[in-house]
Amino acid sequence: MTLNPPNSANPHPAKGAGKSGVLGRVSEYADLVKFEHTIFALPFALSAMLLAAQPHQWPSLPTVLWIVLAMVGGRTYAMGLNRLIDARIDGQNPRTQMRSIPAGRVSKKEAWGLVLASAALLVFATCQLPLICVQLLPVAFLVLTIYSYMKLFSPLAHLVLGVALGSSAVGGWLAVTGELGWLPVIFGWAVVLWVAGFDIIYACQDYGFDRDLGLKSIPVALGLPQALMVSRACHLGTILLMAGFAWLYPGASVFFWLAVVITAGMLLYEHWLIRGDRQTPIRLEKVNEAFFNINGKISLGVFLLVLCQKLFVG
Repeated sequence: MTLNPPNSANPHPAKGAGKSGVLGRVSEYADLVKFEHTIFALPFALSAMLLAAQPHQWPSLPTVLWIVLAMVGGRTYAMGLNRLIDARIDGQNPRTQMRSIPAGRVSKKEAWGLVLASAALLVFATCQLPLICVQLLPVAFLVLTIYSYMKLFSPLAHLVLGVALGSSAVGGWLAVTGELGWLPVIFGWAVVLWVAGFDIIYACQDYGFDRDLGLKSIPVALGLPQALMVSRACHLGTILLMAGFAWLYPGASVFFWLAVVITAGMLLYEHWLIRGDRQTPIRLEKVNEAFFNINGKISLGVFLLVLCQKLFVG
């Protein structure tokens, strides 16, 4: 139930054989937190930032820089903490036992150092943004922290993960305006349901393991067919909220409406791709493509179309 797609092949070195040298260690740390998966949250935060700016005005470069650094710090903190908390579980799961910590390529001491440094980066960057961002920082830390424990207590872990990423979109808006309103909340909840929907799909591949170990997830709680129905409902909610945002947003152009249509089409394709039958409710071999490729294209596509709106409409 974490943000990591399955690998078709194991690219890691043998257990305990971590990369040496400065660049090698940086590479291991990036792999630990799957740094490339920042693509899921950062484009939506930057999209919200552009949408929040006044017509024909652009956010200042320092604002963009602090938003990016806060996002990187927050996500690295959350993922690093998740890897530490899940280390024992990951070591028991055949799908995850070659992750950095259970495989011995990154020590827990190193991981804690990365978590604390990332938390410091998040705090420092946020303190350069409007006061409301600083005031909401404890809430951000609470959400980023409790996700890693949720699978022990509640199948709502998917929703908490969605809130963690959706709040980054709201944060992008607040970093520009310093004010909270209905528009950023609607946009943020569109992201919440999008993330929760694809995380439910991702959790299906650990259905048997999670059930046997007593971990909580929507697939374990409801079964695979019903879990996929919940995922579809979440993604339907995403489209409705994006359309509602476009309807309410002053000056929404054809570019944003195109983002809504393309997102709807990509989500439909995602669910078509993993479709199964009565015997096999989900095609697990397609989860990687559905999880990373399609959702990565959705986040980047929305950002590029929002950027076009800003460039050509104002």
